[in-house]
Amino acid sequence: MEGIRLKRVEEQVRTEVAALLLRGDIKDPRVDSFLSITRVALARDGSHAKVFVSTFKDEASLAAAVAGLNHAAGFIQANLAKRIHIRLTPRLVFVVDTGIKQGFEMGEKLKDLLS
Repeated sequence: MEGIRLKRVEEQVRTEVAALLLRGDIKDPRVDSFLSITRVALARDGSHAKVFVSTFKDEASLAAAVAGLNHAAGFIQANLAKRIHIRLTPRLVFVVDTGIKQGFEMGEKLKDLLS
């Protein structure tokens, strides 16, 4: 895929997976609506996608949620195939992203320094 189309498909995948989480369509008890899909990295041929997941909760619950998402990856891919009309639906792999938690901690440290 070319660069612009690749970015557009990445954004569509991110939006659709986030909508599934928000609606509560994923019934795994490890997955809750407090998860954020921070970004999606799609392979150049569109066959695989890494979905980066973050939350402000502790790391153990984030790891459990990512395991639940990886367990439900087939269900999520099937829903993506229905909603996004592309020739090849990417195989999803969910990855832990601690960006939100690190940003929150950095903000707290800056707040402590300023007070």
